[in-house]
Amino acid sequence: MRKIEMIVERTNTGYCAYADKYAVYTVGKDLAELKSNMVEALNLYFEDNGKTVTVNDIKVSLDLPHFFQFYKVINAKALSKRIGMNQSLLAQYIKGVKKPSATQTRRILNGVQQVGKELAEMQFLL
Repeated sequence: MRKIEMIVERTNTGYCAYADKYAVYTVGKDLAELKSNMVEALNLYFEDNGKTVTVNDIKVSLDLPHFFQFYKVINAKALSKRIGMNQSLLAQYIKGVKKPSATQTRRILNGVQQVGKELAEMQFLL
């Protein structure tokens, strides 16, 4: 089964997610609860087809403003410097004032993924 895209957005009480291609919607107070609820909602939707969904079958998608709200730990100023993007432009994308092109979105995503990869490989001295 191909990954099922779930679009995630911030709400006043937590987060909501809906499937891009299926009539599935759920909410959660945090990412862990939301992911669990996504799996449950999708399994209910596919129950009659005999399909079972796990968290590994889900592709979570966020727009830039929601991503930076969700991951406040990422410093937009430092990221803009790292990827060679004007800080003011990135700030406008994050605030939703401007919508980035597909190329700019990939550039930002590649920068974030590179940081994530570096962090995943990091070791601390004990």
